[in-house]
Amino acid sequence: MHKDELLELHEEMVIIKDYFKSREEVDEDLFDTYESLDVSPDDIHKSKSEHKHAVFVLGNALATAMSEDEFSSAGRLGKRMEELADDAEGKI
Repeated sequence: MHKDELLELHEEMVIIKDYFKSREEVDEDLFDTYESLDVSPDDIHKSKSEHKHAVFVLGNALATAMSEDEFSSAGRLGKRMEELADDAEGKI
């Protein structure tokens, strides 16, 4: 995936995050890890690796927001996103 495509994906995921963050039933601290990375889609000067890591961390949080438990489809997706985020963090 090219960096511009990754930035576009990141931007779309942030829109979804904002939707979930506005819902009352979603834990307000769920996206703290992503937000602490301080990497937004607007940060075009950040490396592709940093954006990739942010996308995986955000994907994990989004899957958690959608999951009923760790064994649901979204729960398994969240676990995989966590593994990918850990791998991507090692490449920053």
